[in-house]
Amino acid sequence: MTPPHASSPAPSPVPPGSTGLSSPPGPPRPRPPSATALSGLRVLDLATLFAGPLAATLLGDFGAEVIKVEHPRRPDPSRGHGPAKDGVGLWWKMLGRNKRTVTLDLSSPDGRDTLLRLAADADVVIENFRPGTLERWGLGWDELSRANPRLVLARVTGFGQFGPYSHRPGFGTLAEAMSGFAAATGEPDGPPTLPPFGLADSVTALATAYAVMTALTARTATGRGQVVDMAIIEPMLAVLGPGPLWYDQLGYVQPRCGNRSRNNAPRNTYRTADDRWVAVSTSAQSVAERVMRLVGRPELIDEPWFASGNGRAGHADELDAAVGGWIARRPRTEVLAAFEKAEAAIAPVYDVRDVMDDPQYRALDTVTEVEDPELGTIRMQNVLFRLSETPGAIRWPGRPHGADTEAVLTELGLGPGDISALRARGAV
Repeated sequence: MTPPHASSPAPSPVPPGSTGLSSPPGPPRPRPPSATALSGLRVLDLATLFAGPLAATLLGDFGAEVIKVEHPRRPDPSRGHGPAKDGVGLWWKMLGRNKRTVTLDLSSPDGRDTLLRLAADADVVIENFRPGTLERWGLGWDELSRANPRLVLARVTGFGQFGPYSHRPGFGTLAEAMSGFAAATGEPDGPPTLPPFGLADSVTALATAYAVMTALTARTATGRGQVVDMAIIEPMLAVLGPGPLWYDQLGYVQPRCGNRSRNNAPRNTYRTADDRWVAVSTSAQSVAERVMRLVGRPELIDEPWFASGNGRAGHADELDAAVGGWIARRPRTEVLAAFEKAEAAIAPVYDVRDVMDDPQYRALDTVTEVEDPELGTIRMQNVLFRLSETPGAIRWPGRPHGADTEAVLTELGLGPGDISALRARGAV
């Protein structure tokens, strides 16, 4: 039985969603019968690198028709990020999945006109240019909404569309620094620490996909699209918890505390006798009590400070010594089995090799196989969640730069001569 969010193993063509643009935009296109949640939704992905494109990927995973628009001579830099195999960027294979790829020079008159024709039959445009760039090209909200009043325009930038920093270049790293994440991450006596992956971009992508769906839901009531203004510095701040509230009411600034928590203890990573690592969490009082019984220190449960997470956090040294000492005398398999039997929360610390071999991930098909014309069978993360009635799917991995330009332009009603003329003028 195929898991409900498993990928389709082979690429398949996307049914054309364009109806030609000789007439003004009318009511939304009827959704064809389908078991896919977002079938019939058309998304134009104009963004580069990670936050905006990943938001489009999340929509495409559940059936939206995503058209990736790249510059003819400057493709999305994500194609060249990270390791490659046989000259093919692997990050792009995941980020570009379920997208058709076309090239357009949006700064040229021909590119502008073609983009407006695509937007007239689209539901969503996602872009991440600096504020004012689309307006300079004649592709701002006024022009886009005139071409399609039902359009949702998602604008993803480092600092938002207004304010003193709005025209600065912005990347996820800056958001990780400015949100307070880096200041709170790392060892107490060490420097602020940045994540080794695109954390802020990924959080922003999730927030953008949510914002787009919220705007589309509003459209069903109003009949009108709107602008989503997404600043990468804001979703990171939102997921960091009540820091602003703590500071506002108490003047409290969360310090760096390594793998410990300021809210409860024991909570840390611990080395086992066979030089492996495990992570323990005791957010629930009942779990904290089970852990102390397991490690042979039940008397600590009766201490007045043990009754709350804050109280336990104030005695983290003593609790870590008890838990860490017990774990250090045993191999990891024994530690994991004992914690599981005691119904105490523990997990092995994995790297990607462990993830690929873990039976729970295998059962969920979290990392799935996809057939790729360039590389053969490849494995990547599956769609983000499982829906019982309208599951998502990886229909194909990232395609070559501009691979679908001719097909998409033909659907717009352009003939071979028109497309050749656009090519000759450098617009595609």
